[in-house]
Amino acid sequence: MDVRSRLPASLPPARASVLDEADDRTLAGRAADGDVRAFEVIVRRYSPLMRAYATRVLGSNSESDDVVQEAFITAWQQLPSLNDGGVVKSWLMRIVSRKSIDRIRARKLHLDIDDHEQAAPHTASPHHVAEVHSRETALSAALNAMPEQQRQCWVLKELAEYSYDDIARELDLPLSTVRGLLARARKNLIRQMEEWR
Repeated sequence: MDVRSRLPASLPPARASVLDEADDRTLAGRAADGDVRAFEVIVRRYSPLMRAYATRVLGSNSESDDVVQEAFITAWQQLPSLNDGGVVKSWLMRIVSRKSIDRIRARKLHLDIDDHEQAAPHTASPHHVAEVHSRETALSAALNAMPEQQRQCWVLKELAEYSYDDIARELDLPLSTVRGLLARARKNLIRQMEEWR
């Protein structure tokens, strides 16, 4: 499913080059008013980061493409309710994060061993595959149990590879707060994941 097929008809191509240089706040404002070209610039600007994040969370390129498309469809529908267009990047990352977690939950809810039986890789024993899945489940549970700001900081740092400064900017937090939240998040994960060390 192509995101563009779900959006209104595009504006003339001549306007795209001017929009490519626009800041996020301008693009988000125009897109919220129905400017599809502005939204297309947002899609081009952030889809690689969102796809990389979703791939790391889901472990699948095909699923990550679907999740990113779903995230952009949701973003298009909810743009008018975004109060500060300057935080569009972090807003999109939150949407794709929720969509990725929803996809993982859906996998667990709809797991039917007869329908989803897959051959284990020749290099991995069934025991190893089961251990990896258990570790991923434990990590997901540990992340979900974290306070929201800790989880956001950890995900942006460890999965999206943001710098401390970028995280502070995206979450509108002082740099010292980001460092503290990350330290606590790491400490919580070490404690929760102790049996997997």
